[in-house]
Amino acid sequence: MKNIWKNVLGVALIATISSGAAIGTSAYLMNKNQRPAELASGVENTFKQPYRLTNYGTVAAENIDFTTAAESTIHGVVHIKATANAQASSEGGGQQYIDPFEYFFGFGGRGGFQRPQPQPRVGAGSGVIISTDGYIITNNHVIDGADELEVTMNDNRKFPAKIIGADPTTDIALIKIEATDLPTIPFGDSEKLKVGEWVLAVGNPFNLTSTVTAGIVSAKSRGNIGAGGKDRSKIESFIQTDAAVNPGNSGGALVNTKGELVGINTAIYSETGNFAGYSFAVPISIAGKVANDLKQFGTVQRAVLGVLIQDPQYVADAEKEKVKVFEGAYVGGFAERSTAKEAGIEKGDVIVAVNGVKIKSSSALQEQISKYRPGDKVELTINRDGGTKKFTVELRNAQGSTKVVKGGDGAEVMGAAFKALGDEQKRKLGISYGIEVTGLTSGKLKDAGVKKGFIIMIVNNQKISAPEDLEKIVESILRGRAEDQGLFIKGFYPNGRTKYYAIDLAE
Repeated sequence: MKNIWKNVLGVALIATISSGAAIGTSAYLMNKNQRPAELASGVENTFKQPYRLTNYGTVAAENIDFTTAAESTIHGVVHIKATANAQASSEGGGQQYIDPFEYFFGFGGRGGFQRPQPQPRVGAGSGVIISTDGYIITNNHVIDGADELEVTMNDNRKFPAKIIGADPTTDIALIKIEATDLPTIPFGDSEKLKVGEWVLAVGNPFNLTSTVTAGIVSAKSRGNIGAGGKDRSKIESFIQTDAAVNPGNSGGALVNTKGELVGINTAIYSETGNFAGYSFAVPISIAGKVANDLKQFGTVQRAVLGVLIQDPQYVADAEKEKVKVFEGAYVGGFAERSTAKEAGIEKGDVIVAVNGVKIKSSSALQEQISKYRPGDKVELTINRDGGTKKFTVELRNAQGSTKVVKGGDGAEVMGAAFKALGDEQKRKLGISYGIEVTGLTSGKLKDAGVKKGFIIMIVNNQKISAPEDLEKIVESILRGRAEDQGLFIKGFYPNGRTKYYAIDLAE
């Protein structure tokens, strides 16, 4: 019996000693923070790096629960139905026309048949309730061209909606319904999002109500997506995710796991039109500022630096020698009016930070500047020939001033009344388009010398057939969406005298 206990104690002692030796050896190697190379037989390690043994521990993966975020946001997302009333063609005046099959074969009725009536166009998207009294943020492309908007809540209540304002540059629009005590989604901080962080996309794809999908942030400040990459007026600095987004999700919410609104789902990358792995959202840092401007002023107060920018890696070979950094926004030139140039920024500089926020690309610079209004001052950190400099720049609008621009300012700025020409008037004048100046007050037209009765035919190389055509051009310039800063007007007076007027809207 004693021999048995001796054997048992011996085995236990050996196990204890072995365990202690293993623990001691492991601790020693960890303290030394290195271990011998463990490469396949016959393979020589030629890389100059130590082999480090890191104690990662055995912490269990965090259990992510999306239910709280989903439940707190799903009632704040709505379905939007946008209807564009079809207009029958004016050609033919609604007359009958001959069906070629009846003409040749005698089919159908007699004397022709009525032209089929065009049907209304109906589109759908999503929106996010951002105030208890009915303000809803969505995409501009969801409501663009719509004559009627109908909003359906998550509880199936329906409301007509009106457009407060829209901004094609960022593809953001603000609409409103008449209701109270609505559920809302609070704004989060999109700039604190990290790549790899979980997010939820909430919307109404394929007219399905209240759909929630999950994914991670795949990238930030993503630009040059789709047609927007060819349009320099577009502001693109998207949050890229792999949360499933499909047609109908546009205008819906991108939220973090706290249930905070961090983006407005806008686009997908797809060759089929349906989700193919990547989706893109406008950061709430941009969308929220645009929505506030639309509510307060009726138009966006857009600040500009007056610089032509591109990513450093795409700089022409002849200029690459000056570029010493590979992240930032390379200044390739300046606008005609440039507050950045006045502050001391030079061609060839690379902007690497705005107010201390690091800039990794030209899209990131657009995002940062989009948060500010004309008149705000920002500190730009630039890299010039390898050295770092800082400049304080006062932002201005596209017209070079810091004044507030309000929606509808176009007619006030022009200081004139217009009317479309009637058919008889056009026949007498021998023209097929144009508008007449019917009155003048103090404003740009009067200052330029335009007189009552002047017939405006072409403005900035565009034919003018209605007063709305001119107003759109003026509004586009005032809001900074047009490259031209002035109006070049061509027309004539009833006595036949042709006149040209150049009007600078920036003054």
